Amino acid sequence: MSDGPVNTLVLIGVGSSFALSSLFYRLYQEKKKELEKLKGIPIFKPDKHLVQVLKASPHRRLQYVAVEGLVQADGEPLTSRFIPRCFGVIQKTTVEEHWKYWNNLTRTWNSRTMNKKETSNSVPFSLISPGAYMTDLYVKVQNPLEACGCPLERVYHKVRRSEEGLVNLALQGLSGEKPVAMVESEELLRVGSILTGFGEVVLEGGQVMRLQAPQDDRKFILVATDYRSFIDRHESSATMWKMLTAVTGLTGASLLAGVIYNLVGKQDGRSKKA
Repeated sequence: MSDGPVNTLVLIGVGSSFALSSLFYRLYQEKKKELEKLKGIPIFKPDKHLVQVLKASPHRRLQYVAVEGLVQADGEPLTSRFIPRCFGVIQKTTVEEHWKYWNNLTRTWNSRTMNKKETSNSVPFSLISPGAYMTDLYVKVQNPLEACGCPLERVYHKVRRSEEGLVNLALQGLSGEKPVAMVESEELLRVGSILTGFGEVVLEGGQVMRLQAPQDDRKFILVATDYRSFIDRHESSATMWKMLTAVTGLTGASLLAGVIYNLVGKQDGRSKKA
């Protein structure tokens, strides 16, 4: 009788392990297909070779490619509000207030965010080939705010704690609310940082190239890293799902083998007694 609950728990563990293994395998297959598609995308740099390929292409257009280069402002870059001599082409600043309010039901202070303000700015920018800071070959990035990905780097983050005085304590007792802190942060796509863009590239005039959103359903993506690191990150993710598939599968198989071994052992014991 005492073996019943134990066996039930073991069977639940077997089922859970195989279910997780199946889930992880499906995620691995999806990541593997995504990785194969990414590896099939041609990769270019803003150089003469890309110009030649565009000139030889129909309508001087490449429907979906990756372009890797350094970020360069087309005019005056944006200046960080907080960090000296820090420049970018996309800027996002956030200011938010953190408050606590008294919950009469639970008799505890709960947190909430109020008066969150976000400001975004951008200036036209281009990608140039690494090592070529003075060049007439570049790829202009069209409408970067429409792209997927997270190319911004957080360059500033500060929490300003609220000071509690006698007047504030009296007001908190009446209102049941109190300010805790004000959080300021700033994110930039910095000038000189490396960026990889996935999208459509067109050639205008002789050698003016533009990266823009593709005309089909594929995504316009900007990632703040080089192409190789981007692929390595996806390969690491695929490897992780593959390892989790193996670990959970082996765990389920080991538990199932243990259940079968115990059942066979009990049957042999009963046969000997008979």
